[in-house]
Amino acid sequence: MSRFLNRVKQFLKSEDGPTATEYAVMLALIIIIALGAISALGTKVSDVFTNIEANMPSGSP
Repeated sequence: MSRFLNRVKQFLKSEDGPTATEYAVMLALIIIIALGAISALGTKVSDVFTNIEANMPSGSP
């Protein structure tokens, strides 16, 4: 267990700790932006297909 704690302390003291934190923050921001874009586009795409379906003639082609 102390070996693990020593590695954690080393990680936090080295420059890899802040770099990993920066990457985690950037990844979180990218995920939030992607989810927002998917949510906004998903609704619009659904509306387009609903409109297409409503304007198609009923019955078999």
